[in-house]
Amino acid sequence: MDETPPKTLLQVRDLAVTFPGAGNHAEPVVALDGVSFDIDSGQSVALVGESGSGKSTVAVSILGLLEFSGPHDLQGSIRLSSDGGKQRELTRLPASEMSRIRGNDIAIVFQNPTSALNPVMTVGRQIAEVYEIHQKLRLRTARLAALDVLARVRMPDVKTVYGRYPHELSGGMQQRAMIAMAIACRPRLLIADEPTTALDVTLQAQILDLLAGLREELGMSLLLITHDVGVVAQTAEVVHVMTAGRIVESGPVHTVLTAPKHVYTKSLLACLP
Repeated sequence: MDETPPKTLLQVRDLAVTFPGAGNHAEPVVALDGVSFDIDSGQSVALVGESGSGKSTVAVSILGLLEFSGPHDLQGSIRLSSDGGKQRELTRLPASEMSRIRGNDIAIVFQNPTSALNPVMTVGRQIAEVYEIHQKLRLRTARLAALDVLARVRMPDVKTVYGRYPHELSGGMQQRAMIAMAIACRPRLLIADEPTTALDVTLQAQILDLLAGLREELGMSLLLITHDVGVVAQTAEVVHVMTAGRIVESGPVHTVLTAPKHVYTKSLLACLP
């Protein structure tokens, strides 16, 4: 029996982002320069590179959040396939339509949950609000859904955590709460932007294991953004190596990490202890 070919969920082509330089005569800052890659349905893809290579700019471009970074120029194409196979060009969608896509189709886990979570709202209320906004659930039903998704991310004592504020949780529990909020509406693509940076090695392994389990359980695709090659080896199937706003090497994780071709990839691997 022939295997069904993978379906492309997200297609990024020639993505370029430029920010104006500071001062009257400063040169523009090129954050991304012709970035292209695909993510198939159910696939785990990693963007790896040093800080400032453009990885997070790719993430906010996909989510349509570049406007919060200030004036910019965006060129290229970002296409998201619907369940029926129809493609939507995200770079040309109005803000109202992108708001519906964020959370429902594409969600993100930020690297610093302490700053990403609202400090004056309880964790449970923040998650319940996702259901109220995106799925139009009433408060009681949204609360039950929030408790269920907290249990799904293996949060201990979910009823107690529901009523706690972010500062009352450990770093690992805050990150689980962020993941719960991100997967609440079962997005087809989850972007994890340095999800383990602030965690110790034990918690890092737990979060990576959780993300892998949720990807399999929910059938979603994962775009992992990291500078940690070890995290890439553990989590991703395909890796794209970035530096200076460009992808310089791509391929299956095992191939790229064991037989790198680009000098930058070799240097990145040489940094490992």
